[in-house]
Amino acid sequence: MIDIAPSLVIAILTQVACQVYKVVYHSIRERELQLSYFVSAGGAPSAHSAFVTALAVSIGLRSGFGSDVFAVAGVLASIVVYDAYRLRGQVESHARAINDINHRLGDRFGVRLGGTGLESELVGHTIPEILMGITIGVISAVVFSLFYG
Repeated sequence: MIDIAPSLVIAILTQVACQVYKVVYHSIRERELQLSYFVSAGGAPSAHSAFVTALAVSIGLRSGFGSDVFAVAGVLASIVVYDAYRLRGQVESHARAINDINHRLGDRFGVRLGGTGLESELVGHTIPEILMGITIGVISAVVFSLFYG
């Protein structure tokens, strides 16, 4: 049998739950099944923030918040959350601007950054989306840790 760290399982379940939420939410909103949101990188909640927060908090609960392994997880989580907001937010705004310029020029380049739909430009996160992801990550880690002991 494969031995998988419970903290990793918790993080993966949290990531999947966030992506499923996006599919359900956007499918209801659009009144059409929106499976593309299962692999989308932006929007609410920030699945990246939820994933790394669930991992770090789960490690903290299992190994102690004063442990070196929690310190590593916490530092890496903060980098991912920061990049989800600042770096990917800039990539998103650049993709939109470049796509807009290309459209105004008559779609001369025959390609659209981020894919074919407007939602494909959605790669960054707002502060509320990140806070929602962090909250989900903390709650998931605490609740799932109760089951893993």
